[in-house]
Amino acid sequence: MSNTNRPNLEQLDNAAEMLKAIAHPMRMAILDLLEDGKMLTVTEIHELLNIEQSSTSHHLGILKNKGVLTSKRKGKNTFYFLKHSKLSSILDCVNMCTV
Repeated sequence: MSNTNRPNLEQLDNAAEMLKAIAHPMRMAILDLLEDGKMLTVTEIHELLNIEQSSTSHHLGILKNKGVLTSKRKGKNTFYFLKHSKLSSILDCVNMCTV
């Protein structure tokens, strides 16, 4: 059996870190807001989820640091969005499994 189709240990470690970052109810809620290519600011996210802006920034920082989210600055605002559109599939799968 060839090893060319298997992820290497570094890829597996990165995947595990991404999953750990996602595995928090508030971070899952943030990702749900950012599905389908949506881009939102910290202010928009904290207002939609009714949580403190500092808490929102904290969660966004974790998700960005682990490669789940990325950001783009437009004028005075920083917009956050999913780094990989396939992450929505993971969230959909988890949500279907909890019904």
